[in-house]
Amino acid sequence: MSVTESVEKNSIIFGPINSRRFGMSLGIDLSPSHKQCNFDCLYCELAPAATVLQQEDILSVDAIMDALKKHLNDKIDVITLTANGEPTLYPHLDELIDAINKIKGNLQTLILTNSATLVDKKIYTSLLKLDQVKLSLDALSPEIIKKIDRPHKSIKIEEVIKKVQEFSKEYKGKLFIEILFVHGLNDTEEEVAKLNNILLSINASRIDLSTIDRPPAYPVVGISYQKLHNLAQLFDKSLPIHIASRQHAEVTPMYYEEEEIINTLDKRPLTQEDIELLFDKTSQEKLQNLLKEKKITTKKIGKLEFYIPSQNFYRKRKA
Repeated sequence: MSVTESVEKNSIIFGPINSRRFGMSLGIDLSPSHKQCNFDCLYCELAPAATVLQQEDILSVDAIMDALKKHLNDKIDVITLTANGEPTLYPHLDELIDAINKIKGNLQTLILTNSATLVDKKIYTSLLKLDQVKLSLDALSPEIIKKIDRPHKSIKIEEVIKKVQEFSKEYKGKLFIEILFVHGLNDTEEEVAKLNNILLSINASRIDLSTIDRPPAYPVVGISYQKLHNLAQLFDKSLPIHIASRQHAEVTPMYYEEEEIINTLDKRPLTQEDIELLFDKTSQEKLQNLLKEKKITTKKIGKLEFYIPSQNFYRKRKA
């Protein structure tokens, strides 16, 4: 394995990007030269590539830290570890996290991972050192996982799920789960029921439901915002579900009575953006009245603020 010779021609650091879910994010690309991943997801915006279990082109920790130090400033909320591929395949991840933690100050650290490498004890332990972890979990059925995520043949979803459950119990930071729905594959009530049952055993700060919003590597399409909203209703109301995608937000705002607003928020807490999409102007005014009457309150999870019935504030899972 050789250290990447073309670092100067590729951007290790990108952003900062104003992420609606995570705040002002400064990204670190741990594979700037090309895609190195243990998945080859249908929806990935990167070109198709054979799956790998380890990186061949490797950046030095010194090179990454030198680049990072040049871009740190007080306008950043989070330092995000990502990659053209899977960031946890970076072999010096533990050393890098330790180095970042020494200089980050009040900044948060975040990694975006597909979850598969949690079965590796060293990687599992390294991720415990981060402030925030986002794990992808697109399906539970092995045959659907193989179709959507196209993982390396050595990866067994049953083993990954067990480690996700274990990690969620041990991890002290903010854990986010993302489910990306692909039309005709994992968008069935049956698959959602399986995901729901597993998610009830996972301690997540927030569960983001999303769909394809960038040109995918393969000829697949996402689902509409309306379909996402309908699927969200199928999850247990104790789960901190959030609809992350706005690509297909074609829903016609509807009128809701005050009792309907409370019932809707009891089943699924909504953000202001959700409210503007789903509620007509009169219903939005009714929501504001409920806030004034303290029948509705707000709860912040990460960088997002949700409306929730006041009587259920303490029932919902703690962020």
